[in-house]
Formats: sequence, C-alpha cells, structure tokens
Amino acid sequence: MGDSDLIRDKGKLRRIALGQQGLLKQAPFGRGKGAVAKVVEQLGYVQIDTISVVERAHHHVLRSRVPNYRPGFLDQLQREGRVFEHWYHAAAYLPMRDYRFALRRMQAFKNGEGSWERSSDRQLMARIRDRVRTEGPLKSRDFEDDRRSRGGWWDWKPAKRALEQLFIEGELMITGRDGFQKTYDLPERALPPGVATEVPDLDEFAAYLVRNTLRSHGFATQKSFTHLQPGAPLRKAVAQALADGVDQGRLKRLQTGDGSLWWADAELLERRAPPAPAAVCILSPFDNAVILRHRVNALFDFDYQIECYVKAEKRRFGYFCLPLLYRDRLVGRMDCKAHRASGELNIRQLHIERDVDEGFFDAFAGAAADFADFNGCPEVTLSQCHPARLKPTVVAVLDSSR
Repeated sequence: MGDSDLIRDKGKLRRIALGQQGLLKQAPFGRGKGAVAKVVEQLGYVQIDTISVVERAHHHVLRSRVPNYRPGFLDQLQREGRVFEHWYHAAAYLPMRDYRFALRRMQAFKNGEGSWERSSDRQLMARIRDRVRTEGPLKSRDFEDDRRSRGGWWDWKPAKRALEQLFIEGELMITGRDGFQKTYDLPERALPPGVATEVPDLDEFAAYLVRNTLRSHGFATQKSFTHLQPGAPLRKAVAQALADGVDQGRLKRLQTGDGSLWWADAELLERRAPPAPAAVCILSPFDNAVILRHRVNALFDFDYQIECYVKAEKRRFGYFCLPLLYRDRLVGRMDCKAHRASGELNIRQLHIERDVDEGFFDAFAGAAADFADFNGCPEVTLSQCHPARLKPTVVAVLDSSR
C-alpha cells in the first residue's frame, strides 16, 4: 500500500466531488451573471457543443448550477472579457484569468502539432487578419462573395476555414456570438487590461492542470489530469507535480478498493463532506461531472457513454441520454427531445437503473418540469420507461407537477 490511504467507502468521495462541482446545493454560486462567471472559474472550463435536441450543453451545464441562468449572461461575460473561447480538451469557455495557459495550445497549433488544421492558406489568413485590423471585429459572413462566380479569395468556405485557423492559433479571438455566428477580433483589442500573456513553461502548465482539476473535482486519477492533453513530457511533469504535492502535504494519495490510485486535495479530505439532499439533477452528457467515462465508472459505478456518436442500431439508451443524479448517486438516464414548436419535452426513454426511495419520483417530476421550462416547453411526456412497471408512477408524478 505504501504511502496511499485505502478508501473503502466512496460515499464521502462522491459528495466531495459533487460539492466541488456545485451540484449539491440549489444556488451554490449565487444567481445572475456574476454567478455564471464563478461557475466557469470553479470548473475551469465549460465545454461548447452544438447538438440541440435539448438546450445546448454549455447552457445546460451552467443552468444546472445557476437556477436563473440565461444564455445572455454568457454572451455578456464574453463581451466584457471575463470569459473567452478556446480549447481545453475540446472547444470551451474558459475564465479570462487562465488566458496565458491557453497560449501553449495556441503555439502548438501554430507549429502544426496535433491533428487540427482548417486552412493552410497563409496568404489568405494574412489578408483576413489585415482586414480585421483595419475594419474592426468581423463575422464570417462579412467575407461572403455574393457574385455568382466564386473564384475569388473571399469565397466563403475558404475564408471561414482561415478564420478558424487564425482563431485556434491565437491570431484572432472570438469576442461574441449571434447564435452560432462568431465575431472575431485581434487579441490586442479584445483582451482586457492587465491580462497576463506570458507563455507558461511545462512545469507551470502541469501545475495549472493539477490545480484546475483538484479545484473542480477535489481528487482525480493521473489519467484525468492530462485528459486529451498530448505529450509524454507533460505527463511526466504532472506526475512530478503530484509527487511534490504529496511530499509537501498539500495532496494525499488514495487507493480505492479496486486498486485505482487517486490524488486528492488534503484539506478537502479533512473536512466533513457536504450532505446530499433528496434532489434530482438532470445532467448534460458534456457536464464536467460526467465527461470522463473512467471516472464516472470508478466513482459512481455507472457505465456511461454518450451515444450520439454510436450507430443507431447499436444504441442501448438513446441518441442523447442525460444522466440522472439523485442524492449522491447516478441512478439512471433519459433520452429526450425538446419539440419547441409544440411546447413538448418528450422523454423518449427513461431508464431507472438503481433502487430508489419514494422521494425520487417527486424529485424527478420537479426536475423534469424545470428542465422542460428551461427548454421552452411547458409540457413533459413520457414514451418508454425501463423497467416498464414504473411507468404509471412516473406518469402520475409528471402529471401532478404541471
């Protein structure tokens, strides 16, 4: 066992993790725009996704933690320079305080490292950058050519690809969105005063990843700290940062009953874990709490995979299944679609996969009604329930919550 503490009961770990994620209280970060900024800072990033069978993932993640959340709050924070868009392990909103740490990834993309390439036309990219410098913030539609002949360099598709390449390399920033239409500007105009722009070295970046992960989750496996972050040198630097943290007493090394090794914030472990109320939280598949499948499996004993990328005939639970958190356990999932024109949130499949107490059903009905309202749908309907014997109970509580 060595210097690892053996953890047999994962209940405290789950409550610590959920508490750090802001999923155990009604409004842990407060309300309004300021609360949204606090969420992004606590989580470290909020992943952006375009799937819209229900409200998009970044809005869903924020609404799960800020009860009065509106998409306009995120737009305002971006325009004010309090959050910015770039890459974490995927496209994401990040807190502006962490801008310098995104510079390493920008440099890597500029150097051709990784698989990202939207454009290799450096001449076109230079012309676009010059036009943004001269004219101010521009959208991709500002580069459209309305003539029937599309032979010029302003052809929309090449220009859009060049804009995206300039963005990922840090030559342009996204300063706002009109729906999903992005506005681009130069970083020197978009960054607020005082933002640090020194590129961190490898050790600084490793320490940042450790700090970000532990603040957001409380503890993690070594694999989690470097999730989709490339390079053996970075993995080695993170391992050293973790070893240093243990030596200094800031971190504890844990081992769970299955032999998994975790590193935890020592101070958090000393505190009493927060209570888990009898509430249901409907999570996005891209929620920070469930995005890492191996972590969800180990901590919650819940095998979760988003199935929108799985062939239809091989799906078990549905296209866009949303995990259901009750107290401190993931107890099931539901696949649903918001029919906004008719005002109906249809739960196509509801899977309840653990024994639940009677309080679950009323809590689920309340959560479903709130989620439907968030999606602009006043009505909730249920098509299939597994196990089928629970369907009458679920339908009854859904009806009573209207």
